[in-house]
Order: sequence, then C-alpha cells, then structure tokens
Amino acid sequence: MLLAVLTVSDRCSQGLLVDTAGPAVATLLRAEWPDAELWTGLVPDEEELIAATLEMLSAKGAALVVTAGGTGMGPRDRTPEATRRVLDREAPGLAEAMRCKGAAANRYAWLSRGVAGLRGSTLIVNLPGSERGATESLASILALLRHAIEVAGGGQSHP
Repeated sequence: MLLAVLTVSDRCSQGLLVDTAGPAVATLLRAEWPDAELWTGLVPDEEELIAATLEMLSAKGAALVVTAGGTGMGPRDRTPEATRRVLDREAPGLAEAMRCKGAAANRYAWLSRGVAGLRGSTLIVNLPGSERGATESLASILALLRHAIEVAGGGQSHP
C-alpha cells in the first residue's frame, strides 16, 4: 500500500523554514501502517502544482494522500482549491471532525479550510501546516482512515 505526505509551503520550499509538519505526519502514518510504502514531497503554494502532484499520486495508486499546509486564510493558501479540482467525491465529515476536535483546544481551528475526499480510490485529506495542527488533526481521524481506505479500495463492504 502506498501512502503519501505532501507538504505545501512557500517558505519551506524556498529553504527559509524547515518542514516539521510533514515528517511528523509521516511518523504517525508509519506507526499506523508500518509495512506501507511512504512517499513524501514538498511543493510551494502553487495551485497548479499542488493539483498536478495530487493527480500524479492518485495515478500511482496511493491509497491515502495527506497534505500539510496551505489550508489557512492567507492569500496564497490554495490547497483546498487545488484538492477540490481533483476530487471525484468529497468526504466532508473528515474535515468537520478535524475542525471540531481541534477547536476544543484552539478556537482558531475553525479557520482551517481543509477538505477531504476521493479521487478514484485515493483518499485525499488536507491538514493544517503547523506541526501541532497537522498531527492533532490527523490523530483525530486516524481510527476512521483504515476503514475509509478499505471501503474506498473495494476491499470491504460497508456494514
């Protein structure tokens, strides 16, 4: 099974900041799926490039693509727009669950614009760009992801 973590950040892609969110998310995924192949990448906040990378990972057969970054209110935060361009179907409950859990500790979690959904059988989930926001958001839905991936891949019928 192929899992992917795509960090979206102008500053990290320019070498001005070190990406901590992507590696932290990758660590969580490795712990949950230790036998999976894990792809990691970093792109600037460019909508076309984000969408193209998501399409490429889906075409490679990734079961799950998690993005970190580009979900805020800034003018260059375009990850949700890029993601919506490639999705066949949205899974809004995942994004709602992340915001709800995050807002219990940080009211600004409601400002995250991340989305989740399917492109074919690839589940794509947008996480915030901070290490804490990304890991807490992913942890809040981790128990749901295994089932979602199985159902999306056709390996399990819905109860």
